[in-house]
Amino acid sequence: MEHLFGQEWEIVPAGGATGEAFIALKDNEQKLFLKRNTSPFLAVLSAEGIVPKLVWTKRLENGDVITAQHWLNGRELTHQEMNGQQVAKLLRKIHQSQPLLTMLKRLGKSPLRPESILTQIETSLDREVVSVPAVFQAISFLQNNLLLAECDEQVVCHGDVNHNNWLFTDANELFLIDWDGAIIADPAIDLGVLLYSYVPKEDWREWLGRYGKTLDASLEMRMKWHVAAQALSSIQWHKNKNRIEEMERIIQQLPYILDQ
Repeated sequence: MEHLFGQEWEIVPAGGATGEAFIALKDNEQKLFLKRNTSPFLAVLSAEGIVPKLVWTKRLENGDVITAQHWLNGRELTHQEMNGQQVAKLLRKIHQSQPLLTMLKRLGKSPLRPESILTQIETSLDREVVSVPAVFQAISFLQNNLLLAECDEQVVCHGDVNHNNWLFTDANELFLIDWDGAIIADPAIDLGVLLYSYVPKEDWREWLGRYGKTLDASLEMRMKWHVAAQALSSIQWHKNKNRIEEMERIIQQLPYILDQ
């Protein structure tokens, strides 16, 4: 990585789970965010104004591809700010973007359907997790409402619209970052997690109005279905990582999700 820059540049790890992200610093003035082997999808995200601007892409002799983006000073959104107009408008822009959808299809992505999600959950949950009454109840809910979770609308979904993936810059710009889990699917996947996590139920209709949708029985069921599915996947993931406290926290949320 260092040989891409002169000696006046300092390269430091940027953290993250993959260890593939770095920060390039020069004289405490210039700052770039570098990442190794990022998907070509990043270029389209940059062109659409959804992530910070892509400065350059370089291929190394070993075949690795390095991308550099402008480093923007900012912060993650607060829980309260997720209920704001900017979030709804940017998520609408993402879900309506034809260039994003075209690029993901070119990269070999096919729509992720509820049937595939349910099969993955049924095969990944171990017996100990399934024996938990709330988990068993959630699995039954997914099975009994599979047909109601089907949707013809297929868009690019981020897949993890957690508040710490939203970057609000010092220049009052909003970006959605960390697109490694991007999928083609029902927009209810993103909408459900966001609304259940950050927006009071009495404000759902108003928030969706800013996004451009009407809250009806179909959308409400699909959001509930996908939130329950993601909760079950998260429970097993945390158990596999021995994060028992976090696993228990999500199990306790299941009755709230199913009662909505």
